[in-house]
Amino acid sequence: MTEATFSKHTLSRIFSTIKTAVKGDESFDYTSGSIKKAVILLAIPMVLEMMMESVFALVDLYFVGHLEHSSFAIQTVGLTESVLTIIYSLAIGISMAATAVVARRIGEKNPQAAAKAGMQAILIAFAINTIISILGFLYAKEILLLMGASQEAADYGVNFTRIMMGGSLCIMLLFLINGIFRGAGNAAISMRSLWLANLCNIILCPIFINGLGPIPAFGLIGAAIATTTGRSIGVLYQLYHLFNGKGILKIVWSHFTPDWEQIRHIVKIAAPGVLQFVIASCSWIFLAQLVATTGGDQGSAGYQTALRIMMFFILPAWGLSNAAATLVGQNLGAKQIERAEKSVFTTAKYNVIFMATIMVITLLFGSYVISFFTNDTIVQRIAVEALQTMSLGYIFYGIGMVLINTFNGAGDTWTPTKVNFVGFWLFQIPLAYFLAKHLKMGPSGVFMAVPIAETAITLASIVLYRKGKWKKVQV
Repeated sequence: MTEATFSKHTLSRIFSTIKTAVKGDESFDYTSGSIKKAVILLAIPMVLEMMMESVFALVDLYFVGHLEHSSFAIQTVGLTESVLTIIYSLAIGISMAATAVVARRIGEKNPQAAAKAGMQAILIAFAINTIISILGFLYAKEILLLMGASQEAADYGVNFTRIMMGGSLCIMLLFLINGIFRGAGNAAISMRSLWLANLCNIILCPIFINGLGPIPAFGLIGAAIATTTGRSIGVLYQLYHLFNGKGILKIVWSHFTPDWEQIRHIVKIAAPGVLQFVIASCSWIFLAQLVATTGGDQGSAGYQTALRIMMFFILPAWGLSNAAATLVGQNLGAKQIERAEKSVFTTAKYNVIFMATIMVITLLFGSYVISFFTNDTIVQRIAVEALQTMSLGYIFYGIGMVLINTFNGAGDTWTPTKVNFVGFWLFQIPLAYFLAKHLKMGPSGVFMAVPIAETAITLASIVLYRKGKWKKVQV
């Protein structure tokens, strides 16, 4: 074979793999064959999926950042998103349990049990989110004030928060059902649901915010209407593919009859998973409140702008690391422990390359990116400092994500929960408070605490991964 023919053949295989990844292929066996191909088939749609999730916040940020009271609007979006991270935590925790159980059953070649487990997880999500939506809608203003918003900012943004909190069930289902599809090895449907939801949000945001024809301009409230509508459409797309009977998961109505033993089993896996992300989310909420009280409305707006952009880059890396959860779960189900370990290493290597690239881009072009989202020069200055400081830990973030997903995919959700508790609550929060308050560094101290704590958390996770407890967990 000539060099030209070899290159042509290699490119053909690469494009074929990418096409298969985007299209979705439930016939691929992730417990055998090339690990690199398995990671790529899962990672490409998962990365694109998480990119679309991060676009939600950026689209809202862009349009509200150009409203008349932009600092209030940006602060409201950011603080509401910070509170919504608790709902994200619940959704991610339950979806992790669903991914772990579904992947393990698929690895055992029992798709019927996998389908039933997924539906029991949906029942749990409905029960939990109904309570959260009602409380969030009723106490929206109190939530904003508690987060450090001024009375004027809280009055301005209360209806935005009410709509976002009231419609949070679609956030929960979007994460959960995607977790079910990922566990089954079909990450492409998860990706397409987020693409559809985002496309609707991008189209509807300027229409509802600025008005069009007979549709009045709703301002900040329009962003909430557009986002909630877009996510709801994404959920409808998921439900269609879940119930059409064409996938590996065959759903029947009997799967929705509560199986209390299985619900207890899923909750047992999900509870520490939820807790680990609630711990992390509450830490971010505390940091947001600390920035708001030491840096004022503009300091808070700058920090929230940086966070949204940071999430845009980090969520794709989280998507890539999600491949480890599916591969570990399915390979442990198939008793392929060595293959599970190799999958973790391969995924971590790709994630490090990705995050190192993003770190360089952020350090070189951070100011240009920030200027696109806000015209306020003070907000821009604070946002650039926050973004570039926090980006210094990107490589460690990338490794840590893979290890967290490895533990969770194996069903060992307690290990990362304990690491998060120590790393965030006993280290990051006290460090941020000490730097911001006692050393009078203000928001800059908060920014510095983030990469320092994330690095420590990753190092602890590496030690615990090498101990190997995750290989022995029964799901």
